[in-house]
Amino acid sequence: MQSGYQVNGEWHKRSLLSRYCLLTVYYACFGPNIHPQITKYIITFVGITLNENKAFEDCLKRTNKHKTKLAAKMKKRIAVVLSPLLFLQVLVHANEGMWLPLLIKRLNHVDMQKHGLQLTAEEIYSVNNASIKDAIVMLGGGFCTGEIISSKGLMLTNHHCAYDAIQQHSTEEHDYLTDGFWAMDGSQEIPIEGLTAHFLERMDDVTSDVLKGVSEEMSHAERSQLVAKNIADLKAQQGSGFDVQIKSFFEGNEYYMFKYRVYSDVRLVGAPPSSIGKFGGDTDNWMWPRHTCDFAMFRVYAGQDNTPAQFSKNNQPYKPKHHLPVSLNGVQEDDFAMILGYPGSTDRYLTSHGVKSEVEIEQPLRVKIRRKKLDIYGEGMAKSDHIRIQYASKYAGVSNYWKYFIGQTEQLGKNKVFDKKKREEDRFAGWVSKDAKRQKLYGSVLKDFEDVYANKNKYLAASVAFEEAIYSGPDLVAFMDRNFGSRSLLIQELAKDEPNKKILDKAKQNILAVAKEHFKNYNAEVDKKLVAEMLSMYQDVVPEEFHPAELREIHRKNKKSFNRFATKYFAKSPFVSMQKLEAFLKNISLKKLKKDPMYNLTQGFIQMYISKLMPAQQMDGAKFSEAKRKLIKGYREMNPNTVYAPDANSTMRVTYGNVLPYDPKDGVVYKFITTQKGVLEKEVKTDDKNHEFYVDRKLKRLFEAKAFGQYGEDGNLPICFLTNNDITGGNSGSPVINGKGQLIGCAFDGNWEAMSGDIAFEDKLQRTITVDIRYVLFIIDKFAGATHLVNEMTVINDDHGILREGKKTSNQDMQK
Repeated sequence: MQSGYQVNGEWHKRSLLSRYCLLTVYYACFGPNIHPQITKYIITFVGITLNENKAFEDCLKRTNKHKTKLAAKMKKRIAVVLSPLLFLQVLVHANEGMWLPLLIKRLNHVDMQKHGLQLTAEEIYSVNNASIKDAIVMLGGGFCTGEIISSKGLMLTNHHCAYDAIQQHSTEEHDYLTDGFWAMDGSQEIPIEGLTAHFLERMDDVTSDVLKGVSEEMSHAERSQLVAKNIADLKAQQGSGFDVQIKSFFEGNEYYMFKYRVYSDVRLVGAPPSSIGKFGGDTDNWMWPRHTCDFAMFRVYAGQDNTPAQFSKNNQPYKPKHHLPVSLNGVQEDDFAMILGYPGSTDRYLTSHGVKSEVEIEQPLRVKIRRKKLDIYGEGMAKSDHIRIQYASKYAGVSNYWKYFIGQTEQLGKNKVFDKKKREEDRFAGWVSKDAKRQKLYGSVLKDFEDVYANKNKYLAASVAFEEAIYSGPDLVAFMDRNFGSRSLLIQELAKDEPNKKILDKAKQNILAVAKEHFKNYNAEVDKKLVAEMLSMYQDVVPEEFHPAELREIHRKNKKSFNRFATKYFAKSPFVSMQKLEAFLKNISLKKLKKDPMYNLTQGFIQMYISKLMPAQQMDGAKFSEAKRKLIKGYREMNPNTVYAPDANSTMRVTYGNVLPYDPKDGVVYKFITTQKGVLEKEVKTDDKNHEFYVDRKLKRLFEAKAFGQYGEDGNLPICFLTNNDITGGNSGSPVINGKGQLIGCAFDGNWEAMSGDIAFEDKLQRTITVDIRYVLFIIDKFAGATHLVNEMTVINDDHGILREGKKTSNQDMQK
């Protein structure tokens, strides 16, 4: 006999015996005192009819006498499946969802405890007391996450998050990318200009204030105008000293306000060599098993009163309200794992039309253009260390999402995401059709999506190619537009009948200041090839109606060869070196500027974008936004017992789950952890320190000697581990925290098989790849000899108490 139970819409069969075993474990965990009606739900759930339960009753009698340790462990593992039936309330999936910390007490805390959390909700997020949220840092505008790990403002994040800062300060003489960097005292720490650390003070639900006066009868334009006014009024009421952001959730159905203190004095403290911090390179990116120690460290500085201050030698290390203690206790399968961070963007409510557009048009084109850029960068970087350093950060930025788009396209197909979305939409359409009020509010939603994508797909190739091949292609294009575009101070002044010399001189000085940084990471030969190849690709892949007249003219004049054009242009251009630019600016005029073919081409592309692409995007954008808002509102109304998590939008979120392995395909099972053995197995014997599988000689000696110290376990050094947490871009560098609130790792990647996860979470496959904190400390301490950094942390080992600033003390509360 077979029956089954349903989870997430899928039926799972099990034998009568195994169903009885499941009930045995359930009753061992939760005890016999359960309401009879709930017992009926449980029996129905596992597929046992009420007439079959003689064996069940016998099983129950035995179970009540013998509650075992196994049952206690299994309670955590099965509670997430059984609790919806037990409590008959909202459905929350532990691993899926990026939850607002403000709401976890109401929505998630009970479930988090079942998975192993030992903290109160207040210890995670509090406005009145120090909590974990006070140790979480948004880097810049949210490109990555960091966490404070000492009372002296020491911050941990990913190596790839610090890569641009490391590259900025690398030279051929001091190649920090290749050799790593370690500040042995505060005087050696490197200030990183432009890098900021945002600390969240509080978040508040301001939906009622923002939507005051808004009604469903309003047009999208009317609604947007009123919402914007309400947001402006609300911001004006807030005190000074904060960066106040009000963001939309569920596509305008809810709004939350976030107040940040922003620290701008951030200094680089330490980073391993790229052979450690980027071990595996492009080959291992988005892959498991992984052996990358993807970390770097900064320090946040503050003024004398611990408040934000511009860089000064008199500034002091920031004193945080809370810093994360670091655990040496390691991880085991099923251990609780929680991440707080700033995920950037997901699109979980994308429709089937959107999936089709991504797979068939947008992502293949992005991959094609990015691959060509990477080839050109790589060819130049191979010629000298100077060019390699110049283009290292640019290459890394293009490469990461080149592979991401490949993986997402592949997994959207393999995981049948289009079909899943279509089933949701069909169900929604059926629900809408059953009620006249629903038909009035939601009846046009799905048709609106169909219309939007039918129009959007006509100009999508042009939009993607303009972004990837033109504006983010040759460095020359963006430099020209930003400094010599129609809105620039220089051009506006030159256009006057009598330009003001002082204003012109100031504009020229501003351009030269920007140019100094621009040319530091610029190679004319590389950019010449980019100009030729990107213009050629744009012409080939974009419909002719989106070709600027200047592009057609250049093609005609140069015998249909963009290579010919680039060679001629770069031989004479004043925009390919600092010296030539300085000479050109001395006697610049609009007449001279308008004789430059790349200047004219750049302006032609900008005008094409403004006149053809922007109006279409704005028209579709309004209709799309309104349809998506109503779709999400309708889904939530249709499923009142399901708690929906909002899409990521660079605001602080909590995701929780467990340390888990996974089996991606038939015959393949991946363990949840890797060790130093894998590093040595992947090693490529080479003297090229920039090879993606080069193993540093000192690191290899430490591995072979098994000189792991307190960071090893059972004769091995843990390297990386897996959890089923829900993360995305922006979460890079986020802390992975155990049930006691202690740091166990630093999240840095996702796995290949679930790269469709930003659009549809893959419950059985989705994993977060984390560098084990013990490997991080090993590199800092044993490899780099920067033991003073470990000494300022609160390092916890259950066998030896707490090591605080190098001194062993007794165990203390997390926040003491």
